[in-house]
Amino acid sequence: MGPYLHIIFWTCLSPVIYTYLVYPMFTILIARSKKQVIPIKNQEYPSISILIAAYNEELVIENKIKSILNSSYPKEKIEIIIGTDQCSDRTNAIVEQYVKQNENLYHIPFNERSGKIKIINSLYERAKGDVLILTDANVIFTEDTLSQMTLHFANYDVGLVDSHMKNFGMNETGISIPEKSYISIEGQLKNAEGLLWGTMMGPFGGCFAIRKTLFTKVPENYLVDDFFLNMCVLEKGKLCINEPRAIVYEDVSNDLKTEFKRKIRISAGNFQNLRHFFSSLFKFNKISFVFFSHKVLRWTSPFLLLTSFIILILTYKESSLNQFLFFAYLTSITIVLIDLFLSKLGVHLKAFRYMTHFISMNTALLLGFFKFLKGSKNSIWQRTERLQQ
Repeated sequence: MGPYLHIIFWTCLSPVIYTYLVYPMFTILIARSKKQVIPIKNQEYPSISILIAAYNEELVIENKIKSILNSSYPKEKIEIIIGTDQCSDRTNAIVEQYVKQNENLYHIPFNERSGKIKIINSLYERAKGDVLILTDANVIFTEDTLSQMTLHFANYDVGLVDSHMKNFGMNETGISIPEKSYISIEGQLKNAEGLLWGTMMGPFGGCFAIRKTLFTKVPENYLVDDFFLNMCVLEKGKLCINEPRAIVYEDVSNDLKTEFKRKIRISAGNFQNLRHFFSSLFKFNKISFVFFSHKVLRWTSPFLLLTSFIILILTYKESSLNQFLFFAYLTSITIVLIDLFLSKLGVHLKAFRYMTHFISMNTALLLGFFKFLKGSKNSIWQRTERLQQ
């Protein structure tokens, strides 16, 4: 029985090592030898519609609007449509103030909670631009963000372009430092996937551009719209890429409890997308390879890690290697418990916090799976508490 358990153990652990270490490292390294193709700047900028779903964003919505209005992009080519989701703060009043001053800014108030996806689907129907920019209220543009993102649409094969997210507000008292590190590595990996195969696997939902003709209405009960749209574009034979020069800024989440709840929600949405695009895994092409390597294995990692740990409990006495691996697992869990205890005393150890971040992410994935099994009736969300500067 021992040898079979060992085979199962390594069958479970190897994919985790592959998806978190081997695949990202080699993909990023290989992509370094491939230069990004920079399109010749077209005299004709595409017309764009910037779609924003906002819920109680009074602390950030004004800076968001200002960052768009201060863009170097031709003003006559920009349309801004903001849908507010039954806001109970000053969001509506702030937006209306700017509507009066800008004829290309439109405010669509929703009088009952509708959720981000229902709002974006509705704003899409009103949009007139050739390219849609889907962006969150707390994500701030630079002067060149829009021009850098839309530059690639001169190539008709390009269907979706992601921005390059930069974070601020890191604080050692929470999880913002490891979260920023994770986002940074993910950004490099997604850029590499786009460079090598044109199959960037999911934009950061805070800001990305998509051809209007390729937009597919997202099911209203889905919790993660950006990945859904990304996969739809790929399945239509178009490229999804990242543009590192299209810089946007977002305040990174710092509170572990708040971020943990958000990741459970995102994880449930991930499994919705896995069910929807499951058949893509069996096409055995570059899309299925990247989808499996980057996403599917990560989404299933909690189950693989849990299974391998159970096997170690049963077999740790059989060899010194098993004992080493068993105590490595126990040490990881102990580090998290110590970190959580010390944080309550005001002591913050960066190395421990990275382990806490990793295990909390995988725990959220596990709980997100059970949330997915329960089903979701809508995409109504609560705003994540961030620095809101």
